Amino acid sequence: MSSEAEARERLRPFVARADAFSGWLPDTRKRAPGPPEPWDYLGRAAALMVSARSVLDMGTGGGERFASLCTSFTGLAFATEEWHVNAPLARRRLTPLGVEVVRARSVQLPFRHGGFDLVLNRHEELDPAEVARVLNPGGRVLTQQVWWRGNELSRFFPRRTDHGDHFGVYQRGFQAAGLEIVDAREHRGPVCYESLGEYVYMLCIAPWEVPDFDPLGADLAALLAMERALTTVDGVVLTEGSYVIEALKPLALPA
Repeated sequence: MSSEAEARERLRPFVARADAFSGWLPDTRKRAPGPPEPWDYLGRAAALMVSARSVLDMGTGGGERFASLCTSFTGLAFATEEWHVNAPLARRRLTPLGVEVVRARSVQLPFRHGGFDLVLNRHEELDPAEVARVLNPGGRVLTQQVWWRGNELSRFFPRRTDHGDHFGVYQRGFQAAGLEIVDAREHRGPVCYESLGEYVYMLCIAPWEVPDFDPLGADLAALLAMERALTTVDGVVLTEGSYVIEALKPLALPA
């Protein structure tokens, strides 16, 4: 096994790559050898947009995925993005498609009540009550979230953030806000990272996973212990998973 000094130099290019990251399409070298997710988020989003007159994409990143959905959309389209690096990227990409990009926190949406037929959210924090507030009666929310990311990481980083059971929390929150759950499914399985560096890269661009992550300093020894424990012929293997929730805001009852 390499010394810590050699390992530090081995990981340094991945940290530098993360420092230059923007948007939200990370070029991580990893693969999932098991069956894929049993849903198609982008396909379902596109299908829902066909009948929507107004749509909001929460936490659009650099607007990469939302742009692919908006190429033929003729209704009213908004996107939010909080990160100061991504917001201008999203504006440059989405404004020519008629999408207005608003820099805002996703848990405090700066929109009026009942402004959207459809709210999309892929891997962005949300407040179920806020989503319900901005939905029109008959409107829907579709969200895909990371549910189980490298739980093995907790063995080596006890301080990692515990995100709790947000799969259940979001469902209960939507229901408490008066929405009906149309679909709620989860999926998990092994994910093989090509090298420890690729996983370090992912942790660097997701700083909420391990607070004050210091891969080239204080956390190097823990990373090397994780590498020794989790490396197989397929790379560094961890368990990851995601879920999808689709919820409907019922039509208002006639007076």
